[in-house]
Amino acid sequence: MRVLLTGATGFIGRHLLEALQQRGIDTLTLGRHRPSGTGDFIQADLLRDNLSLLLKGCEASHLLHLAWYTEPGQFWHSPLNNDWQRASQRLAQAFIAQGGQHLVAAGSCAEYDWSQGHCQEDETPLHPASLYGHAKNTTRQTYEELCRRYQVRFAWGRVFFPYGPGEPAGKLLPSVHHALLGRQPAFAINTQACRDYIHVSDVAGAFLTLLTSQAQGAYNIASGQPVRLAELIERMAAALNRDPGPLLSLSVSRPGEAPLLSGAINKLTRLGWHCHTSLTQGLHTLIAEESA
Repeated sequence: MRVLLTGATGFIGRHLLEALQQRGIDTLTLGRHRPSGTGDFIQADLLRDNLSLLLKGCEASHLLHLAWYTEPGQFWHSPLNNDWQRASQRLAQAFIAQGGQHLVAAGSCAEYDWSQGHCQEDETPLHPASLYGHAKNTTRQTYEELCRRYQVRFAWGRVFFPYGPGEPAGKLLPSVHHALLGRQPAFAINTQACRDYIHVSDVAGAFLTLLTSQAQGAYNIASGQPVRLAELIERMAAALNRDPGPLLSLSVSRPGEAPLLSGAINKLTRLGWHCHTSLTQGLHTLIAEESA
């Protein structure tokens, strides 16, 4: 097995690269910047470079495609999503052309119809409400067709709400942490909403499971245990010995905001994957890194 990994310098990608290295899996990274402490690397701009030329002769049997535009607060409706959709298609075509056998890629819970609340892979309608979700779902459809045509194994991981060390500033949990410490003003949150948060190390483990198994099709990558945002704030405040009141008092419900978003994980657990990090443990690792 020789794995071609994109997005290795990103939030999830850094943890996945570490997991691949710990397993001794031969890994080739591709991106604009070389990840620290890695071996084989192809420098490339996925949006602009000739990927067929760059991948020729790389002898990658497996592709793990994580790279995408994910700037907090910007990615939901950015036109860059269309660019990444097209780049992802070119990447898959180049990978298959050089002899690739197994493709695993990162999707999103944003592909689902969020009015359903609890999302099941084979039952919940796919009705994205954002350009990001639409581009991800279209990429999945393209990958399914390409892999069926060329008899390449394909698995798609729909990630819910990852958190943990290395999470970008501007995401909810780092922002809550900074507000509780007084580093930024308190801000409005729908504290009654329930969301399915999963520690980034467990996300990496899920993608590794999809890579090393015979899995095909779409799989939710979630904890299966949604938590009210009020409870999440209270837990973080207790760990920091801070008052959650200023954040809780600004609770707001926005039009169209889903009260519940969680993922069924039956399909993934049948492959032998399990969450290893509880929310309490995960919040402590996040706080420890942010406080270092």
